[in-house]
Amino acid sequence: MGAISKESTKAERFAREYSQRQREAERLVDREVFGAVIGANGYTTVDEASRLLELLALEPGERLLDLGSGRGWPGMYLANESGCSVTLTDVPTAALRDTLSDAARPNGPGPGAGAAKCCAAAADGRALPFRPQTFDAVAHTDVLC
Repeated sequence: MGAISKESTKAERFAREYSQRQREAERLVDREVFGAVIGANGYTTVDEASRLLELLALEPGERLLDLGSGRGWPGMYLANESGCSVTLTDVPTAALRDTLSDAARPNGPGPGAGAAKCCAAAADGRALPFRPQTFDAVAHTDVLC
């Protein structure tokens, strides 16, 4: 199998995984393990995300880039808590679409619910479609696991 075939297979696997909406059992696991329903697509806890929020010191009007955001955790949490805007980036577009859909509903499920300022770009971290100095902060969690 060549490199292109391996990359294609990996992208297809991620697309299938992220296209499935979270089931009730996963939401229960989220609540028990992470302390909140966050989307069950990573290992970052609410306490760790809160610490990241403290370290980044994000403010309203600032721009955050979340690399490999999956279903939007913790980038959406950081935006909701700080008032900054967030740009989510990942390769599986289904996860990005779901998060943007959740963000449009004030009480929807998932980490994106109620976020005022968010957008998404289907992008690989190796080739980002943004100009230098577009963002005030960059976050990536569970990307290299």
